[in-house]
Amino acid sequence: MKELDKNIHDHVTILCEEGDELAEQEDLKGALAKYWEAFDHLPEPQTLWEATTWVLTAIGDANFSGGDYKAGVDNLSYAMHCPKAIGNPFIHLRLGQCQLEQGNEKRAAEELTRAYAIAGSEIFEDDDPKYFEFLKSKIDM
Repeated sequence: MKELDKNIHDHVTILCEEGDELAEQEDLKGALAKYWEAFDHLPEPQTLWEATTWVLTAIGDANFSGGDYKAGVDNLSYAMHCPKAIGNPFIHLRLGQCQLEQGNEKRAAEELTRAYAIAGSEIFEDDDPKYFEFLKSKIDM
């Protein structure tokens, strides 16, 4: 895996931290603007950089929080093509949740199963219990 230029990495990190602060204040529109600005600073092809993984994850998380589940599926699926995304339980969780909200039960069950297999039931604790209940209805625990 290639290393991202330090100046670019630092700038992207600052933009994402600003986005995180806005997300914490529930300004999802502002957070998304910061995250997309960070994404735009990543050299092409963006799928080479680990930073892209966390930028797209932040975008997908904001999409989920804002109820834009289609965008969440799109952005989190794109993140899966980036370094260290596959096997990240949080990305699998959010992608599964967005898939479920889109009515894609098969894909939701696959992603939520991955999250559960990697991180256990604890990964579901901060979210609506319906996601864990759905998973329990799909797999033997």
